[in-house]
Amino acid sequence: MERRTFSPKSADISRDWHVVDAEGKTLGRLATVIAATLRGKTKPSYAAHVDMGDFVIVVNAEKIKVTGNKETDKVYHRHSGYPGGLKSVALKDMRQRHPERIIEAAVRGMLPKTTLGENQFKKLKVYAGPRHPHAAQQPKELAV
Repeated sequence: MERRTFSPKSADISRDWHVVDAEGKTLGRLATVIAATLRGKTKPSYAAHVDMGDFVIVVNAEKIKVTGNKETDKVYHRHSGYPGGLKSVALKDMRQRHPERIIEAAVRGMLPKTTLGENQFKKLKVYAGPRHPHAAQQPKELAV
């Protein structure tokens, strides 16, 4: 009896849409569930070299919860590429200006640092408030 390793083809992949309400959820715990869904690890036909993941919509990103002193101590850095171009923003300031970037940064760090990871990250849609424009996709509630 000959056994072969299963490798999913592009025709075998079905992508669903999921919606998550981030209100009152802890940042890291929410991000791990989202990253696993984007990668497709929740599916029985998961293969690490293929983008098997689903689309994820996150609403109420501004109401995400963090533990401890992260609200004041956690700092996000970015660099322009020029000398002296390092910019640092605290989590509380990021929450006021761009609350969706908090979840995006947490999830991006949990995905592969390859083109596959970039494509998986593009399936994440984050919105600061309770509304999103993806009602036509009929998203299902994602259990967190």
